[in-house]
Amino acid sequence: MPSDVLRVLLTNDDGPPGVDSPYIYGLYKHLANVLGWDVKVVIPSTQRSWIGKAYHIKDTIRGKYYYPRDPDGLGEVADSSRPLKDGTAFLTDRSQTPATCTNVALHNLYPGQIDLVLSGPNLGRNTSAAFALSSGTIGAALSSALSGTRSIALSYGTVVRPTPIAWFEPAHTLSLRIIRYLWSNWGKDEGGLRNSEVDLYNVNIPMIAGLLDDEGLQICWTTIWRNAYGSLFKALPDTQTAGLTKEVPEAGPDAPNASAATGAATALERPASLVFKFSPEMRGLITPDEATLPEGSDGWAILKGFVSVTPLRASYAEPPVEGIRMAGEDKGSDTIIWKMKL
Repeated sequence: MPSDVLRVLLTNDDGPPGVDSPYIYGLYKHLANVLGWDVKVVIPSTQRSWIGKAYHIKDTIRGKYYYPRDPDGLGEVADSSRPLKDGTAFLTDRSQTPATCTNVALHNLYPGQIDLVLSGPNLGRNTSAAFALSSGTIGAALSSALSGTRSIALSYGTVVRPTPIAWFEPAHTLSLRIIRYLWSNWGKDEGGLRNSEVDLYNVNIPMIAGLLDDEGLQICWTTIWRNAYGSLFKALPDTQTAGLTKEVPEAGPDAPNASAATGAATALERPASLVFKFSPEMRGLITPDEATLPEGSDGWAILKGFVSVTPLRASYAEPPVEGIRMAGEDKGSDTIIWKMKL
């Protein structure tokens, strides 16, 4: 294989091609056929959104092979591999998490054979702290970063429902431009895990008509909008648990058939039973007041119709210890040992 052929692992949290995962097969074909990169695919066999960077440590992982067919990638699952005309197969890790798929691929299936992990394209945005800290898409990229491999989380933000199919191809083309640029110009970060470079990037492309314009969409370096959410679950009486239909699709509140407000609980009284279902109020997260958005944040960018590219560290943010010393502590000392006056 030529030395300039990038070896890529493609994963996601939306599962195999289908209604909940409309983008992965198209991006795969662009990576393999347009760029000529060597692409391996390891994905969950089912929708695994909103699971973050979780690992199911007591489960036995059982993989199967997925064989996609043109034009939409719908295919069949098999227990064993078989030769394909184009030499590719999608290996799905049955009902496991995106982070697990990444770790198993990097260390068990293709050890030493992956240069870059691409997670996505996610069906829906992954902007702001509320979404990012819950995202299985970003969780897979974090798993890669913690394994010492460059990674990019990629999300296509749903704005128009349903999203016109004509916008898919230009979104993939734009994604390739961004991915190639990031790979060739990977940023430096003194706190990075790999040779003082950026751990991972989070890219959000809004699915809007501007993708079809000659000038395309503006691309911005952004930071994470530090927002918050309230109640994510609604209390139910026991009699309502049988035959429930889901108000929020498994892909999350930014999926095509989700509304900005999904009916979060409003009652203040304590529920009579301990029965709850996921039913978040997302209006302030998906359609926020522009005045609440810091300029230059990822939430601000997607509201403006811009592409956001956010460099991230694979760690929790830490405020300076010096700034949070408790009242009454000896601030004249340089030591970080606690000196509590009780």
